[in-house]
Amino acid sequence: MTYRAPLGDFSRILKHVVGYDRVAETTLFEEASLETVEAVLGEAAKMCEEVMAPLQRNGDTDPAVLENGVVRTSKGFAEGYKAIAEGGWIASSADPAHGGMGLPMVVTTCVNDMMSGACLALQLNPLMSQGQIEALEHHASDALKEMYLPKLVTGEWQGTMNLTEPQAGSDVGALTTKAEPLDDGSYAITGQKIYISWGDNDFTGNVCHLVLARLPDAVPGTKGISLFIVPKFIPDETGEPGQRNDLRVVSLEHKMGLHGSPTCVMSYEGAKGWIVGEPNDGMRAMFTMMNNARLGVGVQGVGVAEGAYQHALAYANDRKQGRSDTGTILGHADVRRMLAEMKADTFAARAIALALAVALDMGRATGDAAWKARAGVLTPIAKAFGTDTGIDVASKGVQVHGGMGYVEETGAAQYMRDVRVTSIYEGTNGIQAMDLVGRKLMDGGEAVFSLLDEIETHAEAGKEHMPDLAEAVWQATETLRETTEDLLARDMADRFGGAVPYLRAFARVLGADAHLRVACAEGGGAVERLARFYITRLLPEHSGLCAQARASDLPAAEDFAA
Repeated sequence: MTYRAPLGDFSRILKHVVGYDRVAETTLFEEASLETVEAVLGEAAKMCEEVMAPLQRNGDTDPAVLENGVVRTSKGFAEGYKAIAEGGWIASSADPAHGGMGLPMVVTTCVNDMMSGACLALQLNPLMSQGQIEALEHHASDALKEMYLPKLVTGEWQGTMNLTEPQAGSDVGALTTKAEPLDDGSYAITGQKIYISWGDNDFTGNVCHLVLARLPDAVPGTKGISLFIVPKFIPDETGEPGQRNDLRVVSLEHKMGLHGSPTCVMSYEGAKGWIVGEPNDGMRAMFTMMNNARLGVGVQGVGVAEGAYQHALAYANDRKQGRSDTGTILGHADVRRMLAEMKADTFAARAIALALAVALDMGRATGDAAWKARAGVLTPIAKAFGTDTGIDVASKGVQVHGGMGYVEETGAAQYMRDVRVTSIYEGTNGIQAMDLVGRKLMDGGEAVFSLLDEIETHAEAGKEHMPDLAEAVWQATETLRETTEDLLARDMADRFGGAVPYLRAFARVLGADAHLRVACAEGGGAVERLARFYITRLLPEHSGLCAQARASDLPAAEDFAA
C-alpha cells in the first residue's frame, strides 16, 4: 500500500471552507500566499510519501526497545527523523528569530496531517518538539530561549512533555515531583513521570524535558505547580551537550500500538533543571504546549483516518469476491457505504482542524479577541472529533478488509491499534467535551453563537446552488443553537452529562458546513456526491445527539455498585 498526501483536499478546504485568504492578507503572514503554501505542502508531501510511509510497518514489527538503559529506535527511524529535521518540518511555524520558518499554523497542521498518515509513530516525535518550542517562545527567559530554541528548531535536540505520574493522571494537581532550589539559580528535580512519548531516542544530540514539579513552599493543587526544562545532557558553556543529567528511562510501556514510539517511564533523581516562566505558574505555561498538542493530536487522528481509508480503498479495488459490476468488492453497495463514510468524515474532521489553525493564525496576526475565542471553541472539537474519526475510520478499514483485516500481515489492524490512544492523551475526549460546555460557554455562548451565525449565513447563500442540502444544514444549525441555549440554562453537572453528544453534534454541523461550501464552490461530480452523502446520511445524527445532550437521566454512582 502506497500513501498519497491529500493535497487536493487541503487546497479545497483552504480555498472554499476556512478562508485562508484572510491569513495571507495579514501583515504577519503576507509572504505566505496560497500559492506559496501549496508549493511548501507539495515538498512536504514528497517527504511523507517517499521517506516516512515506507517506515510505517517497521515501527510496528521492529519496535523501540530499552537495552542497558539505552533506547534503540525502530529500523529506519533515524533516517526518517533526519529527513523531517533537514526539511524544516519540525518548526515551520516557529519564530524566525530562532531559525523557524515563521509560516502559519495552517501549514504545520497540514504537514502534521500528512506525516501522521504516513507514519504516526515517528510523527509523534516532532509533535512533542513543536509544543515545547511554542511553550518556550511564550514563557521562557531570553537566556533559555537562546540556549534551547535554535537546536529544537533544527531538530538537533528533541523536546518532550512530562505531566503524568502514577497517582496523578488527568488530575495533574495531584502530582508530587519536587523542585529544590540550588545556589546557582537552577533546581534539583526529583520524581517519576509516566507515559512520556519519545522520552528518549538514539538519534538526537539531546532530549529536553518540560517537567511539572512543586517548589518547597508551593500550595496544594494546580496553583502550586511550576514548569522546568530538564535536559538529558546539561549544556556546557558553549551550548553543546555536556555532563549527563541525573535522569533515566526506567522502562518502556508495553502498548496496544504505536510500537515505534518509545513511551517511557522517566525517573528524575535530583536532576538539574531551570524554571520556565514564573514560580507556581507552570500550568499556564504547560497549557500553551497542551493546546498546541490538542490540535496536533486531533490532526493525528485525521492523518491516520486518511491512511486507513487509502489502505482499505486499495484493498477494495483489488479484492475479487462475489458478483459485482466491478468484479471486486468495490462493486458491493455496503463496501461503498463504508468507504464513503470514511472519506466524508475524514474530510469533515480535516476541515475542522484547519478552521482551528486559521483561527489561531488570525488571533496571532491580529490580536482580535473574537478569533482567539473561536480558536478556544474549536480546540476541543478538533481534538475529540479528529481522534474519534481516526478510530472509527481505522475500525471500518478492518471491516472493509473482512477476515483479512484481522490478520496482522495486511497492516489494516495497525492503523486501529496505533490511533486508539489519541482519544485518551492530551486530555481525554470526555474532558474535551466538558471543556466545550464549561469554560468555552462561560461567555454566555457568544463565541459559539457567532460561529453558528456564520454557518447559517453560508447555508442561506448555499440555497441558491443546492437548496435541499443548504436547508438541511440551516435546520441542523438551528437545532444546535437551541441545544446550546438549553445547556446554558443548566447547572454544570447537567451540562457535563450531555457534553460528549453535544460536542459530536457540533462537529456534525461543522462538517456539513464544510461539505456544503465545497460542493457549492465546485459543483457536480464526486465532490457534490460526497457532500450529499454526508448531509443526507451522517448529518441527521445531530438530532439524536442533541436530544442526548438535553437529557438529564444519567444513573447515579451508587447504581454501579457491585
